[in-house]
Amino acid sequence: MTVASTAAGGIMKSRFGTVKGVLFDIDDTLVDLEYSMTTALREVSEHLLPGLDQAGWERFGRIFTHETTHYYDQYLAGELTFNEQRLLRGRAALGHFGIELADGEESHQWLTAYIQKQPSYVKPFPDVLPLLDVLDRAGIPYGAVSNNVHDYQRAKLDGAGLDRVTHLVGTDTLGVAKPNPAIYLEGVRLLGTEASQTLYIGDNLLLDAEGSTAAGLLGVWLNRTAETAADFSGTAVSTLDELVPLFE
Repeated sequence: MTVASTAAGGIMKSRFGTVKGVLFDIDDTLVDLEYSMTTALREVSEHLLPGLDQAGWERFGRIFTHETTHYYDQYLAGELTFNEQRLLRGRAALGHFGIELADGEESHQWLTAYIQKQPSYVKPFPDVLPLLDVLDRAGIPYGAVSNNVHDYQRAKLDGAGLDRVTHLVGTDTLGVAKPNPAIYLEGVRLLGTEASQTLYIGDNLLLDAEGSTAAGLLGVWLNRTAETAADFSGTAVSTLDELVPLFE
């Protein structure tokens, strides 16, 4: 994607219109959450699945990260705790290979090991820091809006070396989750910008691109995995590098 822009005092004129601020999703937008989850999952589950080949581990990871997200939806609805949904997703992935994770100590040990190991694998994507550098030079404020609680995501960003993302809105900030318009607009308020002049960038088509656009922001779908969406008529990029020319 080619983007033309002009800058003046932290204000960008571009194909998106006037841009005075940028908000990001966090998981699988700023940080590679899928990698951190699948790597930790394999490490804590290899003793239960000895001899599983690479294709099997890929299937195991996909069940946990993509095919059991209804448990995360139940967490967002207040029906499960965060760790309960983690355990249920782990049980589903193990169950696919005929392994039953027993209640009690076995489940506790598996979950505890996963909780301890997963954060160490959370890293920013290679295209994140270059864009943040450009935003800093241009004087454009930025922040993040996430469908997880503030303190957990704050620790995640800090652990990934993204403490410079100081403005953060979590699901507990206002008691709502994406795609409720209020959560995006709280991010806008923290930046001190206007919704119509704030880019919102995220990997989830519904929750990020379409949800933020419906709230009045300039939604951008970060489609890292080249998904197809025939009905989507908004703006999509495959990497954050495509946005760098906007702010240089």
